[in-house]
Amino acid sequence: MTVNVQFRFRCGLPSMAFDNVGLRGSWDEQGRASSDWTSQPMQRACDEDGYDVFVARVPFPDSEIGTHFRWGIELDRPDIQGLWAIAAELDDEASTRRERSFDLQQGIAPQTYYLTWIGRLGANRIERRNSADGIRFSVWAPNARDVLLVLADPAIGYIADDGTGAVATIGMRRTVDGFWSVETGEDHGLSDFDSMIGTPYMYRITRDDGSLAYRTDIWSLMQIGAGDFDPDGAPYHGSPAALDGPQSCSVVCDPKRVVLPSGQELAAEAFWADEFVGGRKLPDRLEDLVIYELHVGALGFGKAAPGTLDDAIAFVEHLSALGVNAVELLPIAEFETRANWGYGTSHFFAADQGAGGTDRLKMFVKACHQRGIAVILDVCYNHFDPDGERAQWAYDSNDHTRNIYYWYAGRPGDYADPTGGYIDNISTGWAPRFHEEAVRQLFISSAAFLVSVCHIDGFRLDQTSSIHQYPVLHADGRRADRAAAFGAKFLKQWTRTMRLIKPQLFLTAEDYSDWSAMTEPSLTGDGLGFDATWYGDFHHNLVEYHGGAQAQLLKNAGFGDKRALTMSSLASALQTSAHSKVVYNQSHDDCGNREGSARTAVIAVNFAPVVGETKAWAEARSRFAAAMTLLSPGTPMFFMGEEIGARKPYRYNDFLENRENILGEAEGRGAGMLSCYRDLIALSIRQDAIRSRNIATPLVHDENRVIAFHRWNDGEDFLVVGSLNDAPFEHGYRLYSERLGDGLWEEIFNTDADKYGGWNVGNGGGKIRATAGVLNAVLPASGVLVFRRL
Repeated sequence: MTVNVQFRFRCGLPSMAFDNVGLRGSWDEQGRASSDWTSQPMQRACDEDGYDVFVARVPFPDSEIGTHFRWGIELDRPDIQGLWAIAAELDDEASTRRERSFDLQQGIAPQTYYLTWIGRLGANRIERRNSADGIRFSVWAPNARDVLLVLADPAIGYIADDGTGAVATIGMRRTVDGFWSVETGEDHGLSDFDSMIGTPYMYRITRDDGSLAYRTDIWSLMQIGAGDFDPDGAPYHGSPAALDGPQSCSVVCDPKRVVLPSGQELAAEAFWADEFVGGRKLPDRLEDLVIYELHVGALGFGKAAPGTLDDAIAFVEHLSALGVNAVELLPIAEFETRANWGYGTSHFFAADQGAGGTDRLKMFVKACHQRGIAVILDVCYNHFDPDGERAQWAYDSNDHTRNIYYWYAGRPGDYADPTGGYIDNISTGWAPRFHEEAVRQLFISSAAFLVSVCHIDGFRLDQTSSIHQYPVLHADGRRADRAAAFGAKFLKQWTRTMRLIKPQLFLTAEDYSDWSAMTEPSLTGDGLGFDATWYGDFHHNLVEYHGGAQAQLLKNAGFGDKRALTMSSLASALQTSAHSKVVYNQSHDDCGNREGSARTAVIAVNFAPVVGETKAWAEARSRFAAAMTLLSPGTPMFFMGEEIGARKPYRYNDFLENRENILGEAEGRGAGMLSCYRDLIALSIRQDAIRSRNIATPLVHDENRVIAFHRWNDGEDFLVVGSLNDAPFEHGYRLYSERLGDGLWEEIFNTDADKYGGWNVGNGGGKIRATAGVLNAVLPASGVLVFRRL
């Protein structure tokens, strides 16, 4: 007698470039327990939802009933073989093993590993061969006594706490893993999938204490609201468009189709057919990127309302002309109110409807790709929307210990305040429950969806230090080591899954832990798997950091008192930037939102009015900062508006009132700065030596405020010389470096050129001979020169 066990590997994506998918397990060829794991091939199939699934069957002798077996999946990708495809580690903070296990029993259910949960939760198509495709609604509510699917009046788009706005109520059945489901054929209120596209809905949850709550679908692809209004549970009779998305109804969407602004619908394959017209290719190495950080809401110049993805699409022409090859969007997933940075995400699959929604995001990505620009999304996993009452908060229980999306330690009785068991992590909300696979999969699957459906090229994870380093108990600030350990496990699972889905994704993290594991491999090792981390100290040394001990070169130069500047700190930062770092002269956090911070041009003159001669110094020092960033060995990035010398602060609470018309300024007072940025970007991208990680800094002089560094590869050699001195070295400055040798060096770039708005002090683009490692060059005040070895 045998016990036949089916093993399944489900990716959750329409098509995966996997080969030689194999099952490995702790049994021998006869199905008996063995310390030497055996392998067998798995067969590709398609499940009823249209997703790839790989299947194998193993017969075990009934003598092995009760035996504990372990197993996993191995596969090949076109670029690498023998990858272990179990991304999740065991739910044991002391173990990093990645495997599944079961105890053999008669009638055992199929053993399935889900790489993602796409298609398991939310409103999904059920493919049927001989009839119209059905629909399945599924929600995770493990503590609920009962769950009802409630369809809403599309003219309202909101269901009040008393049920006002509902047009149909459909019972759901409890299935597995805390899921509740209902599908076509189980209730007459559910028709075929296509007929239900556009239907607004919510779930009515009967919590474990008998209380009722209306909750949105956390896995929805669209929230109906595009405005700011929250009825707060009261009956609503206004326009659906005026609602705030996190509280409004979820909407049935078809990710296989794209709705154009005209209303025309296209199949996704047809929409993406001209994604790469004209042979434009995307950059494929992180070190080749020049990243433009963009907040969609800060566009819309001349309008009262926040910018939209339509504004972003129109802005792509500016990005292309500027020459950047990557744009990084501040979070665009559904968030509270329209005038928002987006870091309080409520629905991770749904692009914010106020910004235009997911189809507009696809159009923006395609417009970028057609111009060779990669699209990186900023995502926030360290906390949820602080006002998530109809989203994640108390989804199916009022018991703090059963608040399924939030980490809670101990019992409420352990604390004077029952909220004391939640985890703080220096962010604007409590920490997610990273020890719960359903919570991890919310983040993992939404990212996988954005890659596969929206063609996103990479991600920047917000404040990963909050996930793996900062967790503390809310009650008293004690370290929450278990929460931190599971945070690290989540990050590894997330990067492993992304690498399996699309190995060439750009994965960066805002992380200030200096933990070397952050940029060590996760799929083939035990690191956290990021390509690079943000390097805040580069900005702090180059520009400013209120209350910090860093060099703050531009801030100190702005005093205008000829004080010595710690150029040596910048030299150290430049060296460090060569090691898996994203460097920036400005990010969204540093343009006025943080105490003491401001736009570069303002910091550069110590907050003096940027007019007349002061304007000339502000722009000269701003060009210096741009050159240090774009010519560094790190991956350079800058925030929107820097390219035109923006001056108004960029803050969380009033960015709309301080918008600067980037497109207008590009034709006016910002033209010189824009020209400098354009030429610097071209130099950065086109020269392999500049995009290499090679750097040597032979000369630093704090009193003279001078720094010089080499950038090279096998065939090129450049010398970058920067001065923040308040006067030019018109009679030459002696530069010594063994690499200069004996030969000619040509000045190929000068930030002080008159076309950039400078004083035009330099070497006139001429050739200068170095003798015995000495080069004598004229240096401008507050400028940067680039020399190339001839």
